Amino acid sequence: MELRLFVFHHAGGSHLMYRDWPERFPSSWDVRTPDAPGRGPWDDRPPLGEVGAVVDHFLHELGDGLTGRFALFGHSMGATIAYELTRRLLAEGRTPPFWLGLSASSATRPADTVQRHLLSDAALRREIAAMGGTPPEVLQDPGLWAILAPTIRGDLRLGETWRPSPDPLPPAVPLSVFGGKRDTAVPPDRLTGWSELCERFVGFHLFDGDHFYFRDDPTAVIERIVKDAGRALALAEAAPAVPR
Repeated sequence: MELRLFVFHHAGGSHLMYRDWPERFPSSWDVRTPDAPGRGPWDDRPPLGEVGAVVDHFLHELGDGLTGRFALFGHSMGATIAYELTRRLLAEGRTPPFWLGLSASSATRPADTVQRHLLSDAALRREIAAMGGTPPEVLQDPGLWAILAPTIRGDLRLGETWRPSPDPLPPAVPLSVFGGKRDTAVPPDRLTGWSELCERFVGFHLFDGDHFYFRDDPTAVIERIVKDAGRALALAEAAPAVPR
């Protein structure tokens, strides 16, 4: 195995949007798409509404996977989880990922940001439809919406009430940022702040599309992940060992 990559899903989502990603990576990569608790009507685990609780969950669930040569990529809420999971590993003196990819997630929270988790059902459905990540039949079916709305609201609250630490990530964690050129939920200008929250900024990558710019064809973003993570891994292996 060359490396292990964890892909963390967006708010209200699950691994299903990313289910064909593993086969698109090099065969030597071990690509995993874990779910947060409470994904869909067949997951009887209660959803978690606080970032720290979700990080605790993944620290336990992923276990030994968070050792050796591993990298993290998160989209939207998943970027929040990937970032905080990295900070927790560093705080506990554990091995951090050799690369971190954050997609469609703002490094700042402007005062005029819409708090979508507080919207009425009708307004929230319009917001979710505009973002493009949820099948129309889910939004239009009262029964499905009643089942999924609490998880969607909880996930949105998680991301919209979270604030990143002002302390930059150390050089051991190179960071890349990804986004859609036409993303109205997280416009490109709100992605640039991540460069100030890390000491080794690898790149800022914009793709044609909206919040879910990879929805129809993830080829371009996967190719960029492979390049940036591969570059970071090469730099990490070339660096001299630092005594702990």
